[in-house]
Amino acid sequence: MVIMDATSYSRRALHPTGRILTAQVVRLMDGYPREVRVGQPVLVVVLAAAGVVGLLAKLVRALLSAGSGTGRRSFKELKKGPEFLVTPIRLRDADGRTYEVELHGHLPQSALHPADHVQLTLRDQGDPDLAPKIERIVNLTTGQLLRPRTATMWSHLGPPLLLQAVLGVLLLAGLAACATLT
Repeated sequence: MVIMDATSYSRRALHPTGRILTAQVVRLMDGYPREVRVGQPVLVVVLAAAGVVGLLAKLVRALLSAGSGTGRRSFKELKKGPEFLVTPIRLRDADGRTYEVELHGHLPQSALHPADHVQLTLRDQGDPDLAPKIERIVNLTTGQLLRPRTATMWSHLGPPLLLQAVLGVLLLAGLAACATLT
């Protein structure tokens, strides 16, 4: 006689194919980190534009002899990209089918519990091996509307570097405009 553990899930979970799924949360599985890819061409353009302002700032600092250097991250560190938390979630619909979806990012700890009834808005990740990603959760049990947030390429690069890049582009555009007038 074989005794089955009620907490194990031997049935393979399906990946939902529709955009909207209404189901009951069965289990929130352990999360793991996944890295956001940063495109090298975008990174090169941002760093080149920021470099123009960086050179001007170094020149001003040298003239004022006040600079101690900056803690700028290396190209390799910026190219690596930020990591975000991926939490697989098992759900069961009204017909008893078990589905698996992925929650990217963080939610408040009290936002989702096993047995909660939820309506999910999903997005395909482009890889048939990956479960759909949750874009929005309506927790029908608590009435909460939840949107998980993850780190993006732009948040990884950071406001100071992006502001410096914008100033560099404006400076280069100004120089180009002056050059065409003369």
